[in-house]
Amino acid sequence: MPQIHSFRLLGTLAIAVASLCSSANACAQLGGVMAPRAGMSAPQSLLNGALRLRTSTDAGNTTINEYGTSSGEIVAYTWQGPTMPDLAALLGKYAGSYRAGAAAAADGNLHASRVVRPDVIVESGGPMRGYAGRAWLPGALPPGVTADDLR
Repeated sequence: MPQIHSFRLLGTLAIAVASLCSSANACAQLGGVMAPRAGMSAPQSLLNGALRLRTSTDAGNTTINEYGTSSGEIVAYTWQGPTMPDLAALLGKYAGSYRAGAAAAADGNLHASRVVRPDVIVESGGPMRGYAGRAWLPGALPPGVTADDLR
C-alpha cells in the first residue's frame, strides 16, 4: 500500500512540474507576444501608439516594464528594484547571445554592464538592492522609437 501511495504522489508531482514548465514557457519574453497575464497592468499606449507599455512586479519586488509594438511583439524590458529580475526568462531565446556577449566583455565590473550584440542589447547596473536596467531588440524597435524612449 505505501508503494502505491508513493507512485500516486510522484505522478501528482510530475503533473505539477509539467504544468509549471508549460506555463513558464507561455510567459512573455523578448520577441514574444504580449498576452493577458495575472498580476500585470493593462497596456498603456505610448509615443502615439508606436509602443504599448505594461508594468508588473516580480517576486523580488522589482518593477518590470514590458514594451510591445502596436501588434503586441515584445521589443524591450526595463527594470528597477531591490533584486535583479530573471534575465534568462525575460530574454528568452536571446539569453544565449547575451551570455556570450557578457563572457566576451567581462571587465570585472560587478555593478554595471552593457552587452551589445547584433540581436539584443542589455544594460544593467546599480548598487546592491538598487538594480536597474533594460534590454531591447535593436532591430525590432518601431520607426521613430529609440532606446532613450525605454525608461
